[in-house]
Amino acid sequence: MPSDTPADPHPTSRDPGGLAAWGIAALVAATVLLGVLLPNRAPHGPASPADDATCAEWGDGCRVCRRLADGPACSLPGIACTPGPLQCLHRVGG
Repeated sequence: MPSDTPADPHPTSRDPGGLAAWGIAALVAATVLLGVLLPNRAPHGPASPADDATCAEWGDGCRVCRRLADGPACSLPGIACTPGPLQCLHRVGG
């Protein structure tokens, strides 16, 4: 039996799964664009004093290392020493 009302080619109800997928895709795209366009605020300095050419001597409270012409030379740690974070102990130059 034919219906008197024609089928609506543009139904008003939307698929909630499709809408959620588009929302997630838009959020990911916005996050990637922000990551590319915003300036990097991370420090650009050396990761450790050993990588810093201006640091002539560094240590962790247990060992002390010194930059020599042949490369770095480090002391031996004590038997009951607990190392801390690396710190530059003496700088040269600028």
